[in-house]
Amino acid sequence: MGQSMGGAIALKVHLKEPNTWDGVILVAPMCKIAEGMLPPTAVLKVLSILSKVMPKAKLFPHKDISELTFREPRKRKVAGYNVISYDDPTRLKTGMELLSATQEIELQLHKVSAPLLILHGAADKVTDPLVSQFLYEKASSKDKTLKIYEGGYHGILEGEPDDRISAVHNDIISWLDSRC
Repeated sequence: MGQSMGGAIALKVHLKEPNTWDGVILVAPMCKIAEGMLPPTAVLKVLSILSKVMPKAKLFPHKDISELTFREPRKRKVAGYNVISYDDPTRLKTGMELLSATQEIELQLHKVSAPLLILHGAADKVTDPLVSQFLYEKASSKDKTLKIYEGGYHGILEGEPDDRISAVHNDIISWLDSRC
C-alpha cells in the first residue's frame, strides 16, 4: 500500500518484481505529472543540469499543502505537529528525481499486473484524480478497482471527517476480504 509519493514507490517496487505481489493498494498515487504542471522543456533541461551541479539547492517554491490535504480543519491543525513531516522547500535533485520516477512509471503503467485498488479524492489538488483514472485505464491488471470519493481531498485516509475515513477503510477491508 502506498499513498501519494508512497504510491510511486509501491508502483516502482511492483514493476521491479511483478510476480511477488498479491495486490497493490494505491491512495492518491503520484504516478504521472498532470498535464500543464510541468515547466517547458528548456526549463527542465536547465534544472536537470543545475541538479547535478548544486543538488542540495532549494530552488523549488515551497508551498504549504496542508489546506489541500486535510479537508477537516481540526485535523489540518494537528498535522502541523507531525515530527516526521518534511516542511522545507524541495531540494533540486530530489525534485528532478521525483519527476524522473513519475516519467519512468508512466511509461510502464501497462505492466502493472497485480490486483489493484486505487482510491482518490475527487477534489484532490495535490495529485490529480485524472492521473488515477489514467493508471486504471493503462494497467494490465485483470482485477482492478478505482474508487473516487466525491469532495475528498488528498488525505482521504487522515484528513477527512471521521465517517468518510471509516468509509474508505471499509472499502479497503472489503477489497482485501474479497481476495482472501
